[in-house]
Amino acid sequence: MSDKRLAFLEQTVAAGSTDPLALYGLAQEYRGRGRFDDALAAFEKLRAAHADYVPQYLMAGQMLHEAGKNELAATWLDAGIAAAQRTGNTHALSELTSLRNAV
Repeated sequence: MSDKRLAFLEQTVAAGSTDPLALYGLAQEYRGRGRFDDALAAFEKLRAAHADYVPQYLMAGQMLHEAGKNELAATWLDAGIAAAQRTGNTHALSELTSLRNAV
């Protein structure tokens, strides 16, 4: 993982960007580094700014499930299922539902 990429994403978000790709990328960078609290905070910021950005729900749900935080994972997955239904994203709906059934 690139420290430059992380630094760029942190600077972009710290400067006030609410670009969903920057927030999602930052959350994923933190997740990949095992910085789960930071990742969750970035996912929460993304969710507040872009509730219909469907990929965030699966990634946050997976991360939380892997960390044994199944109740919180279920909350994220349920919200993701609703967002996927609202946006007509049937592929994501299938993935979210599958993981939700496993939690």
